[in-house]
Amino acid sequence: MNFNDMKTKGLILLAVCCLTGLFFACRTSRQTTTINVNKALAYCDTQVSRTLSELRDSDGMIDYSMMPRNIMDSLDTWHCRKAAADEWCGGFWPGILWYTYEYTQDPSVRVEAERFTDALHFLSSTPAYDHDLGFLVFCSYGNGYRLTRNPEYKQVILDTADTLATLYRPQVGALLSWPRHIEDYGGHNVIMDNMINLEMLFWAAKNGGNPYLADIAVAHADKTMDYHFQPNYMCAHVAVYDTLTGDFIKRVTHQGYSDESMWARGQAWAIYGYTVVYRETKDNKYLDFAQKVTDVYLKDLPRDYVPYWDFQAPFIPNEPRDASAACVVASALLELSTYLPGEKGKGYKKAAIKMIENLSSDEYLSGKSKPSFLLHSTGHWPNGSEIDASIIYADYYYIEALTRLKKLEEGKSLLI
Repeated sequence: MNFNDMKTKGLILLAVCCLTGLFFACRTSRQTTTINVNKALAYCDTQVSRTLSELRDSDGMIDYSMMPRNIMDSLDTWHCRKAAADEWCGGFWPGILWYTYEYTQDPSVRVEAERFTDALHFLSSTPAYDHDLGFLVFCSYGNGYRLTRNPEYKQVILDTADTLATLYRPQVGALLSWPRHIEDYGGHNVIMDNMINLEMLFWAAKNGGNPYLADIAVAHADKTMDYHFQPNYMCAHVAVYDTLTGDFIKRVTHQGYSDESMWARGQAWAIYGYTVVYRETKDNKYLDFAQKVTDVYLKDLPRDYVPYWDFQAPFIPNEPRDASAACVVASALLELSTYLPGEKGKGYKKAAIKMIENLSSDEYLSGKSKPSFLLHSTGHWPNGSEIDASIIYADYYYIEALTRLKKLEEGKSLLI
């Protein structure tokens, strides 16, 4: 072969490589997601309609004080629990209805959302049973106010934020999570779930409530950041402090595999919580910390990005998954990605989309078998409770993640 032939072949090969690269680049840029968000949200609407129908008695009436909580693997209807101070999941079903109304604009869904939301009004005028007031009220009344601007909803949120603040102990610098467990843990206990309740405090401080509520939220986030995590940024479920001095005593688990393991949903609460704290403070230390707790979570995920219930559970891959953790993280990462221009933000968004895509597959969707959105969540493995179940908070964060993805695709703010 002479030089000219070699040169011609080389040019042809180069052209083929360039065209191939261009093809894949274009293919990648077009196919940022394979999920049809509107189809997924329409599925949620169908399941919501099915649930509302199944909640009606023989006379067509609904008991609005009874909130869907779970569907065990062998069953096909919701187990409901009465809206009460000790039922921490009571706000998720009204929140799902509000997200469904946001998508459909169906006035009949709005009516149902209002009725189920009203069943939680008592929480704004009773003493705090524990920290879950944010889950209970901000998921329900918070979404309701966001979509309707009903001034009565605003007042409920403000009153409840004041109630939540009564659990703050200045000598500790953190909100008490479980008043009923002080003796059990030997001190002021703080659970990672409590990070989610800070959003209501921040919101209240900015919307007519006491500005001190934001100070409480920041203090709690700082105390948690300082003592709740191992050096590798894996969080414990519970941190315990001396009730008089505020000194750190120990890290333990309640729902995880061990005191040192990474309980999947606990790490999810951390990712979501510190994303919110950065949003509300714009302090870069929280943005940096949100990335650290995210990266340790993403590092050891299964191929489908839906975690096992605990990352150190002893019998992986023969351990239950926790779809609820994947839903929480997917929603959080969609928001976190918007605060990080460049490859890191793109990577988080890509991870969130992969989570949503797999959650939206036949492996995890309930489909026609149950009126829930999703299968395969784990509630409290050490207690043998809600194992491989459909759980209402998984559905809540799934529809929130879908709503956020739709807004991103439409160039809208995630928070309005």
